[in-house]
Amino acid sequence: MNAPTPTAATQPRLTSLSHGGGCGCKIAPGVLSEILKGTAAMPIPEALMVGIETSDDAAVYRLNDEQALIATTDFFMPIVDDPFEFGRIAATNAISDVYAMGGTPIMALAIVGMPVNVLSPQTIGRILEGGQAVCRAAGIPVAGGHTIDSVEPIYGLVAMGLVHPDRVKRNADAKVGDRLVLGKPLGVGVLSAALKKERLDPEGYAQMIATTTRLNTPGPDLAALPGVHALTDVTGFGLAGHALEMARGAGVQVRLDWSRVPLLAGVRELAAAGVVTGASGRNWAAYGHQVRMDAALQASDQALLSDPQTSGGLLVSCSEDTVAQVLETFARHGFADAVEIGTVVGPAADGIHLHVA
Repeated sequence: MNAPTPTAATQPRLTSLSHGGGCGCKIAPGVLSEILKGTAAMPIPEALMVGIETSDDAAVYRLNDEQALIATTDFFMPIVDDPFEFGRIAATNAISDVYAMGGTPIMALAIVGMPVNVLSPQTIGRILEGGQAVCRAAGIPVAGGHTIDSVEPIYGLVAMGLVHPDRVKRNADAKVGDRLVLGKPLGVGVLSAALKKERLDPEGYAQMIATTTRLNTPGPDLAALPGVHALTDVTGFGLAGHALEMARGAGVQVRLDWSRVPLLAGVRELAAAGVVTGASGRNWAAYGHQVRMDAALQASDQALLSDPQTSGGLLVSCSEDTVAQVLETFARHGFADAVEIGTVVGPAADGIHLHVA
C-alpha cells in the first residue's frame, strides 16, 4: 500500500528535520583540514587562478585575457521553517561567493535533496521558488540542477560568474598596513539558535531574514578599487575563522577591534543567556588556540566571534587611503552597517595569529 502524500498540514517544521541549519552545518575547520589533506597534490592547470590552496570562496579559471570564470557551490539544511525564505537564504548565500571573488553572477544550477515522503510537493516547490526569486534579483537564471530523495532537506546552488582576470580578489592578498572593513553585522547563528528554541521574537526574525537575504552586490565595485587587496565573505567559520584564513594566506597578523565589530540587535543578550549554536563551539575548538587576546573575552563574546554566519557580510582588506571609498561603495549598495573593524599588522611567521582588542 502506498504511503499518503504529505501535506502542509501534516508535515513537520522544516528546522525539526535538520540536525544543523544554514552555514552552521559546515564541517568544523579542523576536521575539514584533515579530510582535505593531500588533495593539493592534484595536478593544477596553468589557467586555474584560484583553487583550494587558501580555502578561498570559489574557484577561478582564466578563459582569456578579458574573462575568468568563477565557479562555486553552497548548500545546507533549513535555517528557518518558511520554505520560501529557506530557498531565498540558501540562494543568497551561494551567490555571495561569486561576489566575494569580485565577480558578477551569470547563472546558477539548483542542488535539491528532499525527504519526499515527509515534505509536500507544494513545500518543496516553495523552496525552489525562493531560490528562483533571489536569482531573478541577481539578474541570473536557474539553468538546471539535480534532485535526490534524501533524509534531510537540502537546498543550494552551483553559482557561476565572470570577472576580469586583473580584478580577481582572493582572500590571501592582504598587505601589512591594510584596514579591514566588514559589510554586515554578526549574529545570524545566535538568531537561528533562538528560532530553533522558539525564543526569537518577530523583530529578531525579521532582522534575520533581512540580513541573510541581502545579496553582497558591492563585490564587483569593491574589486574595481585599486586599493582593495583581499576580499572574502564571513560564513560558517565565523569572523575569527575567516579572518584567520585571510591572515594565513597572506602570511600576516590581523588585529580586530572587538568594540567596533557590528552585531545584530539583541544577539549579545541572547548569547549571554546561552542561546548559541553548537557550531560556534566547534569553530572555537578548531582555532581558538590561534586567537591571542589583549584582554579576556566573556564567553558570550567568544561565541559571537566564532558564530557561524549564514549569508554573512564581505570582509575587505584595503589600504588606509581606500577606506572611505570602500565605505561609500557599501553605502551606495544599501549596506549602512559596514564599518572598519581592524588592521593588518604582520608579517607573521605562521600567518595565523589574530589580535582581539
